[in-house]
Amino acid sequence: MLVIGIAGGSGSGKTTVVRAITEQLRERVVVIPQDSYYKDSGHLPIEERQQINFDHPDSIDFRLLCRQLKELKEGKSIEQPVYSYITCTRSATETVTVEPAEVIIIEGILVFTCKELREQMDIKIFVDADDDDRLMRVMARDIIERGKTVEKVIERYTKTVKPMYLQFIEPSKRYADIIIPQGGHNKVAIDVISATIEKSLNAENAEPGR
Repeated sequence: MLVIGIAGGSGSGKTTVVRAITEQLRERVVVIPQDSYYKDSGHLPIEERQQINFDHPDSIDFRLLCRQLKELKEGKSIEQPVYSYITCTRSATETVTVEPAEVIIIEGILVFTCKELREQMDIKIFVDADDDDRLMRVMARDIIERGKTVEKVIERYTKTVKPMYLQFIEPSKRYADIIIPQGGHNKVAIDVISATIEKSLNAENAEPGR
């Protein structure tokens, strides 16, 4: 089993990289998104929930994420939480059953900020992109998928997204084994990474006793 961490700023192209890798590996890979592990804030009034800083490491339930990753590595299935960006709450009744796979991808902006999580990763990839490109992608995503206004997106980017990127996410780049420039548009880098993963898996499967 190979555990791959993929980090980078909001709008850097992480999802594109993950999609490209999963398309090549297909049923051999399972993706664990950091966004499923935001701490539940259902006990707070809606006004307070909307003020949560989702770009700070304290917003992530890393304890649960680390525990469930260990369970997958032990060959056990997990019940992944379901989190809603609209209500800022974790579902009390709904989960997603995730089965172990040869490759586990942990993807999210803050996944390299947790030492315990990093230590479970075999390969760490940081997806890098120009600030302007990231802003455009964040705006498109938040307006279309999360129902935000242009003004709200720009306000959030200025007050939290950019400062948190500089404080937590960009410095976590130093933990990466591989840095992909030009975000998800770097097909050469993605092809090299996919080939490296295939080679590692083939080497594992070729070991005596497997």
